[in-house]
Amino acid sequence: MPDTKTLYDAFLDELRDAYDAEKQLLKALPKLAKAASADELRTAFESHLEETRTHVTRLDEVFAAIGQKARGKHCDGIAGIIEEGKAIMAEEFDEATMDACLVAAGQRAEHYEMAAYGTLIAWANALGLTEAATLLEETLNEEKAADQSLSALAEGGLNEAAAATVDDEEDGDDEEEDEDDEEAADADDDAAGEAPKPPARR
Repeated sequence: MPDTKTLYDAFLDELRDAYDAEKQLLKALPKLAKAASADELRTAFESHLEETRTHVTRLDEVFAAIGQKARGKHCDGIAGIIEEGKAIMAEEFDEATMDACLVAAGQRAEHYEMAAYGTLIAWANALGLTEAATLLEETLNEEKAADQSLSALAEGGLNEAAAATVDDEEDGDDEEEDEDDEEAADADDDAAGEAPKPPARR
């Protein structure tokens, strides 16, 4: 019968999951940056890409601190979020709407990572892995800051710009409907004018 696994095993498994997640994001973030139209959004993704490289290096330090070899375990969670992001980029959204959707995609990844690092910190503290907990706390703080940065961009104009395209489209639809109504009225008038005259009585 195999030995029962402990919280340390769960911690190590989650750490490897986070390591792989960061590696996957190193490939995904440049694509988000390329798809962004707003300069400030592109800059935010590029900035977080640099932070993500630091996160990988920091996780190497965490593995070293607990005497383990740094290696990842495929993170299905972040892989799914990245696939959702790819699906968004494949949509034919206008530029403003695409930027709003890219913010949402980026924040899904941030929230996933924040939950993962929060768990790792709690478990590291419970296990007395003080150095590991301190390193992980640094990364969690950076993930929170990145999430807040994306929120600020969304609330600072990106969402409003995307909403404005809806108003423009509705105005265009109203104008088309008015034109259609006018054409229909003209057609009715023409039809009425061309109505056959009743035969003359004898």
